[in-house]
Parts: sequence; structure tokens; C-alpha cells
Amino acid sequence: MPHPSAEKAPVIIVDLQTNMFDGRVEPPLHEAGLLADRARKVIDWARRDGRKIAFVRHDGPKGDPLAPGEPGWPVWPALGQRGDEPTFSKTVRDSFSNPELGAWVESQGAPAVVILGAQTDFCIAGTVQGAISAGLKVTVVSDAHSTLDQPGEPADAIIQRYNAQFAEAGVELVTTANLTASQAA
Repeated sequence: MPHPSAEKAPVIIVDLQTNMFDGRVEPPLHEAGLLADRARKVIDWARRDGRKIAFVRHDGPKGDPLAPGEPGWPVWPALGQRGDEPTFSKTVRDSFSNPELGAWVESQGAPAVVILGAQTDFCIAGTVQGAISAGLKVTVVSDAHSTLDQPGEPADAIIQRYNAQFAEAGVELVTTANLTASQAA
């Protein structure tokens, strides 16, 4: 599979919302600070490389920390989302369940996407599957998605397990450092 640099694949940042970082209602994601740093590096790389960036925001039900209007709902401000970078809402794991995201990706003219965000075992896995089902080539930034510890399995083991599953499904895995070191000529 060609490196995403060759295709100007847009970057999709999934569910990196305030609740995932601030610890006010729920614990922060595993290595939340590192995740935010890596996400900012990918965002900066994408902007330098002339790529489009979209944010996906989960809209939880009333009373949920990710419900529209709740303090945990907005995209994490430290990521520095720009006004021309759209936000697509979803209510299920697969970001591509929102047809507007699919139309936006198609309008970019690239047959591929780069995915990072949260949570590995829920919305990242669902979005990867949705992108594959849409016929897109998928690159996952292997160290820029995270989750929470689950009973009997720590977050780092979940992340490793899903990275292996993504690779088995034909997804290209790339670290933040390797991705951001590449710059299209």
C-alpha cells in the first residue's frame, strides 16, 4: 500500500473531546498527554503538507459527559482546531455513519484516510471498519489512538491488540514520528 503522503489522504481525528482529557467526570484516556501531543504533531504535519483535517465528535445521550452542550462535549481545545476544519457528529462507533463525513472525504479526491483518536476499542475500531467498508485505504497512526483500562486488560494491551487486528485487516500502521518525518516534495 502506498504511503499516505503519496495520496494526500485527509486526516480524521475521532472523538478527542474535552471529557477524554480533563478528568472531571471520567478518568482521562491512557497516556492522554502523549496522545494530545501526538495528535498536535499530526495536525501540524497535515497543515504543512496541505492536507485537509476533519474532527469527529461523539454526541452522547442526555446526561452523558459527551452529550451536546455538556462541558466534556467540545473538541479538546488544546488541539487547536481551526475554523476551516469541519466537525462531524456521530452517535455510534463508526464515524462514517454520518454520510456528511463520507461526502467530505470523497470531495478531497483521495482514495485513503489517516485516522487517529479515541477510543481504540470502540470508535477507532468502528471508524476503521467504516472506512474499509467505504472502499478507502486506511492508515492508522498506531501511537495516536488510545482508550481506557478495561476489566482484565490494561489500555496499552488493548491498543497493541487492536493495532495487530488493524494490520491483519490490511490497514497501514505508522507511528507519529514516521508519519510526520515524511513530507511530500
